[in-house]
Amino acid sequence: MNSIPSIPEGRQQLAHLVAGAGDVIQIDDAVRVLGLDRTVAAKTLARWTNQGWLRRVRRGVYVPVSLDSLSSQHVLDDPWVLVPGLFGPAYVGGRTAAEYWDLTEQLFNDIVVMTAQSVRSKSQQRHGATFTLKHIQERKIFGCKPVWRGRTKVMVSDLERSIIDTLDDPAIGGGIQQVSDCFGEYLKRKDRKDHLLISYGERLGNGAVFKRLGFLAEQRGEEALVQACLERLTKGAIKLDPAQDCPKLVTRWRIWIPARWKAGMQT
Repeated sequence: MNSIPSIPEGRQQLAHLVAGAGDVIQIDDAVRVLGLDRTVAAKTLARWTNQGWLRRVRRGVYVPVSLDSLSSQHVLDDPWVLVPGLFGPAYVGGRTAAEYWDLTEQLFNDIVVMTAQSVRSKSQQRHGATFTLKHIQERKIFGCKPVWRGRTKVMVSDLERSIIDTLDDPAIGGGIQQVSDCFGEYLKRKDRKDHLLISYGERLGNGAVFKRLGFLAEQRGEEALVQACLERLTKGAIKLDPAQDCPKLVTRWRIWIPARWKAGMQT
């Protein structure tokens, strides 16, 4: 490793580690990049944290603070980079993914993360960012694309999975009206793949998805989607939005809707 003049050896090591590990540093990175024993690596990261060179965001997970003194400017300005280290296996989804795919112009203050980890608190503050978490079985992590945020690869739900997830749970989509608006934008896309909507819905295994999808598709005259959903209609009635009072039953779709919604008329 080439030496960096005028700075201590420890900071040279940290600069080398940041260059080799990226935006988020874990103990395994220190082992790999610096060639340290795992115990030594853990103690080294803890020492650098105490010295103010790193910030601990979770046990064994760190981010560098401003590294002006290490001959480079490196500050965390994209909280997406925390997702793999903090919540993996996981992906960015829901309303955050909808915003990423330009399905909405609405801006949200949180980052929705679908994680296979156990979730004790659905809302967590980490490194100045708010993460809204939803637990998902690891086998149901599919329909995602890798995106590079700086030097960190983060998984995000693809266009169709983003729609299906919000139909599965309107809360992570920002409520059913927001979900409906995003679905309307999806239908305008030339790159839409309706067969993936159906395929993802089947793999997810929640019949409520097809009731909501069919109901919204029928309002917009999407007959192919309507027929696909009718063929997969399950027994029992569900709410269009579990967070709202839904007094009116649309028997065709076995779905309870809010009073202000009218079957076939919502746009």
